[in-house]
Amino acid sequence: MLLWALRALFILLMGVVAFSAAAEDVGTATKLPLYLIAAICVACVLVGIDLLITRKSLAALSGAFLGLVVGMIVAYGLGLILDHMVFRIFLQTSPATADPATLRLIGVVKLMIGIVCCYLAISFILQTKDDVRFVIPYVEFTKQTRGARPLVLDTSVIIDGRVADICDTRIIDSPLIIPRFVLQELQAIADSSDKLKRNRGRRGLDMLNKLQTNDQIDIRISDTRLPSVEEAGTVDQKLVALAKKLDGRVVTNDYNLNKIAQLRGVDAININDLTNALKPVVLPGEPLTVRVIKPGEEAGQGIGYLEDGTMVVAENSRDKINEDVNLIVTSVLQTSAGRMIFGRPEGTPSPHLRRGRRD
Repeated sequence: MLLWALRALFILLMGVVAFSAAAEDVGTATKLPLYLIAAICVACVLVGIDLLITRKSLAALSGAFLGLVVGMIVAYGLGLILDHMVFRIFLQTSPATADPATLRLIGVVKLMIGIVCCYLAISFILQTKDDVRFVIPYVEFTKQTRGARPLVLDTSVIIDGRVADICDTRIIDSPLIIPRFVLQELQAIADSSDKLKRNRGRRGLDMLNKLQTNDQIDIRISDTRLPSVEEAGTVDQKLVALAKKLDGRVVTNDYNLNKIAQLRGVDAININDLTNALKPVVLPGEPLTVRVIKPGEEAGQGIGYLEDGTMVVAENSRDKINEDVNLIVTSVLQTSAGRMIFGRPEGTPSPHLRRGRRD
């Protein structure tokens, strides 16, 4: 509402200025409508351009302003050099006594020099604003983290799909960034001639669509093109370089990418580590119920799994396949592949007690 009021005030002020300009003209009665229509049309065009540009960047505006100032200063210096060369060296006269045609030509050349300098300065600053720090009050071109740091998703974690379920819990308040090159890799996998890869790619696209339709999260497709990112070779290297530029964190379930990010000084969130951290804690001596589904490697052992995929090794349960067994947890083993729980059926004496009876 405040913006619309500002736009209406802008159009009104343009009309007032046009009316004032027409009042000072001799033909006020005939030119007043023309002045007003021209001013209102210009104001409406500017408001329309403002409405079309939905995403505005303070860094881009500051860069354009700084580039304009630098370009004008350079153009002014080049104008002084041009005046000195033309009037002092070639014509050997002063601007006051010079030919009017020569003055107009020099004025046009100065204007063109000014336009070229401003264009080059603005273009240069806008293209390098992410790499250069300008020490100017209230102007900071380097990426500054305000609020939650963005999460940069890689291809594997999108295909995995668990990140979409995590987002449904509303625990994530950081913006999710999906780089364009990750989306291209996902599309290439979906178009693969290999059926397994094609299914994985299509699952990734479905998960991406699920994320985009979730109104509880802020997800963006990043088209940012940075020299350091474009020069990186593989998708993993580009992903790490982009996360470093954005001061974000990489979200993955790829062990190698996790290590590369750590070596480059970029924070990485491994979905597998997060899953392991959220598994229920089981302590030795606690009761546990599991369905035995297959025999184990050792004699008498049966193997079952909890709902989260944790393997349970049940002693003396090889003959109870496809049955629910009540166990007492004897030990918990954490391996690189996950967590394993060992237990014995309730009522079965522990090995220590059996050894004590033999002794």
